[in-house]
Amino acid sequence: MLRFPGHGHRDHEDVVIGPLDLSAHVDEALAVQAVAFGLAADEIAVRRQIVVRHMTYPGARALGATAADGRLVGFVYGMPNDRTHWWSTVVQPYLRAQGHDAWLDDSFVITELHVHPRYQNRGIGRALITTITDGADEPRSILSAIDTDSPARGLYRSLGYVDLARQVLFPSAPKPYAVMGATLPLRRR
Repeated sequence: MLRFPGHGHRDHEDVVIGPLDLSAHVDEALAVQAVAFGLAADEIAVRRQIVVRHMTYPGARALGATAADGRLVGFVYGMPNDRTHWWSTVVQPYLRAQGHDAWLDDSFVITELHVHPRYQNRGIGRALITTITDGADEPRSILSAIDTDSPARGLYRSLGYVDLARQVLFPSAPKPYAVMGATLPLRRR
């Protein structure tokens, strides 16, 4: 378990990172994602079904960041990539067009990573993603992020992720995404 000490302010109490039974805590996790990612109730309902299904896949695992009062304030989950999964079928043509199709094999995919805005910029997201990928058997990791110059993309770049494909369009997503990949272990500061 990793501990992030607080700074005496109510929003900066200790945060502990450790294994998370995501199926049992899916509503708490999606509440964090809703605030961090700006999701509406109908989007949360769809994502709930997806998360519960994903956690049944071989090798799927999750970590949570929990505040001192037991509230989940961040989470990450992922799994070994499988070309038959929906995400892979969407990104594969974009990766193939850039000569990066092989990244879909032998990769651990970061499916979701979210930290409540009040707890961002404390190293919690960095600790979540490095800890989960440190336990991966695969030699590399892939993920998708909204294709803008955001703090999330800055974090991923600082960990060694590079753009493999940009302007990737997911059905019903209003903004294009970038697919990023990094060799493991992820870069440390």
